[in-house]
Amino acid sequence: MDRTVPARADLAAFLRGLRDGSGMTYDQMARHVHGAPSKATFERAASGTVVPAWETVVAFVSITMTPKAWLMRSDICELQARKLWLAARRATRAPYYVHKAPDPDIVWGVADLSRALRDQHIWSGCPSPREMERTVSPGRLPSTTARRIIQGHILPVDPAQAIAFLNACYVREVLPWIEAGLRAMEHDRPHHVGTYAWFKAHQQMRTGSPDRDSQAVA
Repeated sequence: MDRTVPARADLAAFLRGLRDGSGMTYDQMARHVHGAPSKATFERAASGTVVPAWETVVAFVSITMTPKAWLMRSDICELQARKLWLAARRATRAPYYVHKAPDPDIVWGVADLSRALRDQHIWSGCPSPREMERTVSPGRLPSTTARRIIQGHILPVDPAQAIAFLNACYVREVLPWIEAGLRAMEHDRPHHVGTYAWFKAHQQMRTGSPDRDSQAVA
């Protein structure tokens, strides 16, 4: 196994452990269900030489889990896989100067918000705009919009689009970001028509009755 990038090797070792536990060969995995990744794709995923697509990791986990193990720890196993996968993506894609996840609590203006969203994208392993578009519900985050947010040219048009961007960056807790967006808008754009949308989204989430688009998908 290639150990050039430790985080990538950790993911590969985790996947190999699942396969060893299942007793399956890569060929058996590829033939397990219709539409499964190929034998070569599974082999590469566990080689440590690449960071596989998340869909490949999900397939690897689901196919190698025995029925008993699936009932007992499938959620835990997938969460661990996600953690290792994100670390591997970060290690191979993120610039060296990003050492930790951005803190939305220190956002006070729209420039801060734009920078924090860009840093979150980096911390999430720099998913491509097309990957981000596919991750969320159709129409919520066009790839062209995601690209412009990543480049710092625009902010999300409203809280729902901000949540879609965060979901596409695998952020689970979005309330601190909605609070950050509200602070930024009230600070720099208090009379802007869009500020009320941030206020409304914040109130909905604080009272425990957000709409469907306010739910994280990661």
